[in-house]
Amino acid sequence: MNKKPVPYKKTVFVCTHSRADGRTSCGNPGRGGLELCEALKHAVKEKGLKGKIRVARSGCLDLCEQGPNAFIYPGDEWLSGVSAADVPDILAKLEG
Repeated sequence: MNKKPVPYKKTVFVCTHSRADGRTSCGNPGRGGLELCEALKHAVKEKGLKGKIRVARSGCLDLCEQGPNAFIYPGDEWLSGVSAADVPDILAKLEG
């Protein structure tokens, strides 16, 4: 095992989990998890933060009914009910 420093200042994990059985999940059509993840990735790139901020898809975060869900690491913020409209506010947190 090779140990290296974490290459990113922050990572945003966005739930994009979907379920075929009809149960609620962040990544199901119309829920917005996948769209949120893509919007964040695009915004990070546009702001020139690629290589400093990583936006990563996540599996289920277990709060599906409150989703889409995301969290910023390191940090202590859990984001629920997030949409692409929240991207500017999330970027402000990441740049701060």
